[in-house]
Parts: sequence; C-alpha cells; structure tokens
Amino acid sequence: MRVLAVETSTLAGGVALLDGDVLVGQYLLDVRLTHSERLMVAVDRLLGDAGWTVHDLGGLAVGVGPGSFTGLRVGLSAVKGLAVALGIPVAAVPTLDAMAASLPFAALPVCPVLDARKGEVYASLYRWDGRAMRREWEYQALTPESLAARLGEPVILLGDAAPAIRSPHARPAPPSHRAPSPAWVALLGVERLRAGETVAPADLVPIYLRPSEAELKRRAVAVR
Repeated sequence: MRVLAVETSTLAGGVALLDGDVLVGQYLLDVRLTHSERLMVAVDRLLGDAGWTVHDLGGLAVGVGPGSFTGLRVGLSAVKGLAVALGIPVAAVPTLDAMAASLPFAALPVCPVLDARKGEVYASLYRWDGRAMRREWEYQALTPESLAARLGEPVILLGDAAPAIRSPHARPAPPSHRAPSPAWVALLGVERLRAGETVAPADLVPIYLRPSEAELKRRAVAVR
C-alpha cells in the first residue's frame, strides 16, 4: 500500500511517503512559515520527486496531536480533503505515539515532550514491551515542574520541550528527535490501515487536551 502521511502538530511540519514498509521519502522543515503556506507545496514536491501522483495513493495517515491548534487544523483539513476526493482510507496517529515509536528497543522508558505554551507541556510515558512502545500514561498537559516530579526513574526525553524538564532522571535524546517525524506517522499509520483501524473524514478530529485560545475567548465573552 502506498501511503501519504502528514504531520503538522508543531512548527516543524512535514510529509512522508511509504510504499509498503519502505520509506520512499520525507520532507521536514522547521521554519517560521505557516503550514497553510507550505503543506500542499510539500505534498506536490514529494509526490513529484517519487514519480507518483495522488491517484497512486492507497491510504493516508495524519498526526492528530496533541500540538498546535492551528497546525493540527491545517493538517487535518488537508487530509480530509484528499480522503474525500480520492476515496481512500485515513489512519489517525497520535503525535506522541509516533514520537515514542521512533526509539524502539529502548532499555529506558521514553517520554515525548512538546511545548504546549502557556507554561505547560504535552507529554506521555512509553515503555518497550518487546513488540512496540506501550503507552503507560494518558496524554497530558501539565507544567514542566509537574512532569519532572513524576519521573521516578531514568527516562529518555525527546521533543522540543525536553530541555525544559529539570530532573536528575532526565536522559535527553539526540537533537534529531526534537520534532515529530512524518515517517513514523506513516509507519504507525500503515499498521492501523492494515488492521482496518480507519477514521471517516467527517470524524477526523485532533487530540485537544485543553480549550483553544479562540474557545477561551468565546467563553469569556459568554460570561460577560
């Protein structure tokens, strides 16, 4: 199955192409351009470089957060449009799951940490169970101090907010693991597509662990 994956949970957005279990290509760019400006350009470029068209695709995978409200909306909207236009299935992949999966066989537990702004981070904890990274915590939005207090053993930290976690148990991953990888969204997405774990385009929603800024403003107006 040929799959296109989209990851826009953070500023470092990107896309990847998978042919079966083979990574054909990946585009990742960590710059201050909006995802709406560069996402479809990246898709077109990667498909063109691979010699594919959208009609060669058999499925789609998308990172569903937690992460940037705006980035997630752009990515999910693009995938919904492609899924409807092409009539192909979609797999929703939690961003923290994909990040943890990038460190298989880790002897220590793995904790992906993303900047949630407003003095908080998004995080969860995973452990290799011999077959995959098994999630042990719910997805959480909490302060860096609260996360550090929960680390009771050496833990590998990865993600853009990993340096904010001050703990004697912190074991930082290499800088190459700072951003979510579209390739790992693709790899987990293929597993879900093969298992029939798909999501209808209309039901494709991001993982929001707290209200967006727009929602908070609407609530404030309603209270007045």
